[in-house]
Amino acid sequence: MAPARKGMVLVCLAVVILVAVGRNGGAEARKRGKQSLGFYELRRGEFSMVVTNWGATILAVRLPDKNGHIADVVLGYKDIGSYVNDTTYFGGLVGRVANRIAGGRFTIKGRAYHTYQNDGNNTLHGGHRGFNQVFWSVRERVTGDFPHITFAYRSYDGEQGFPGDLDVLVTYKLDGDCSYSVTMYARPLDKPTPVNLAQHTYWNLRGHGNGTVLGHAVQIFASAVTPVDGDLIPTGAVAPVAGTPFDFRAPAAPGARIADVEGGYDINYVLDGEMDGQRVRKVAVVSDDDSGRVMELWADQPGLQFYTGNFLKGDAGKGGAVYAKHGGMCLETQDFPDAVHEPGFPREVYRPGQVYKHYMLYKFSIK
Repeated sequence: MAPARKGMVLVCLAVVILVAVGRNGGAEARKRGKQSLGFYELRRGEFSMVVTNWGATILAVRLPDKNGHIADVVLGYKDIGSYVNDTTYFGGLVGRVANRIAGGRFTIKGRAYHTYQNDGNNTLHGGHRGFNQVFWSVRERVTGDFPHITFAYRSYDGEQGFPGDLDVLVTYKLDGDCSYSVTMYARPLDKPTPVNLAQHTYWNLRGHGNGTVLGHAVQIFASAVTPVDGDLIPTGAVAPVAGTPFDFRAPAAPGARIADVEGGYDINYVLDGEMDGQRVRKVAVVSDDDSGRVMELWADQPGLQFYTGNFLKGDAGKGGAVYAKHGGMCLETQDFPDAVHEPGFPREVYRPGQVYKHYMLYKFSIK
């Protein structure tokens, strides 16, 4: 393809390459029998992404900049072994409940459940071995104009303290001209259970390892946030962003106001529009002047966690890269954090016969 020109959306052709490498997993894998570790590349011309069934993780997304130079714009580790026992959540599919559960406990129908506390007294991203720390099976892989791959996982009753068996699917699909979607489903089989899945990719549109993201322009279509306490647990309030450093309704660089936000940005935005998980709408736009890359995020969830990589501290990454503080940003569409304790937040508990669905669409272009 010729180098992209300003004002054009990148147009690509489609092909998919699939490579699988056998390897034994950890304790859970041994309980279920041998598992196979696979690496899968989905490609449309010069646009490609690489995923693995370890944690249903996105390992790379590559696309040209305004000069036609291709770069990988997501952060990741130098080898797959570094993803084992990872607490940074590079590119993982996190759950059973993403974000935090206060006190690592909740009650459903009068019965208390205690989940693994891996963030002080709280549960973060499903516990110390959440969905990003298990093998997923490959349910389907399809080549052609719109290549995609579907991973499946059955979470067992009592895993990390959560009730009931839960079937989970995630599909990564190249949908069109330099765009891809993430579609997540979950279905409780025998008990009510909270479900809140999130895709935890770290983005740097200049290319991973190429400085911080504090100069990116960020726009978030949200008029309010859910304020948090010192442990990053929502207080239950919904506060307007107008007149605060959290206001990204118009494009702004995070670095311009991050000094006014204790610790950096790590908060849930209450997205404008319907909150019933039915309507897909544009929720965020990120752009970088140096590369010319633009990323739009569309989704159907009520919330979006905006996180500026505050806890990165010289992590060893791909290709010899070192990720310093603010070296990447996360835009995680989700239900509201700690919704199991806040009746005023959108529902998070699903019962047998109900289906959780979460859809995200990423569109890339050059400005």
